[in-house]
Amino acid sequence: QVLLVESGGGLVQAGDSLRVSCAASGRTFNTYSMAWFRQAPGKEREFVAAITRSGQGTSYADSVKGRFTISRDNAKNTMYLQMNTLKPEDTAAYYCAAVALSPGTSLPRTRTDYSYWGQGTQVTVSS
Repeated sequence: QVLLVESGGGLVQAGDSLRVSCAASGRTFNTYSMAWFRQAPGKEREFVAAITRSGQGTSYADSVKGRFTISRDNAKNTMYLQMNTLKPEDTAAYYCAAVALSPGTSLPRTRTDYSYWGQGTQVTVSS
């Protein structure tokens, strides 16, 4: 089992940058594939980005490709989401998620494919 805690959210202006973090407990962080999801009020939780156990493979939603970068530091048990050129439509609660995948499995983009979740951190982008 892994416990996930997000941090780094806040209120920024359109065009600004922000980095959110996800700290994981335990000594098996590098056995989990990780992802970021987000949920705006009244909307479904949606996929943002995912990263493989090693950090060498990534996947992004079209809406954030080229603006957001997912990364991880396995030595620090931490995953990051660097968000640049933020837009008001990026406003949401951002959640990190983890799943233990068999080698060679593609990174999932569906929330039900992930086993562990953090409590979320709010990102608000003003226009």
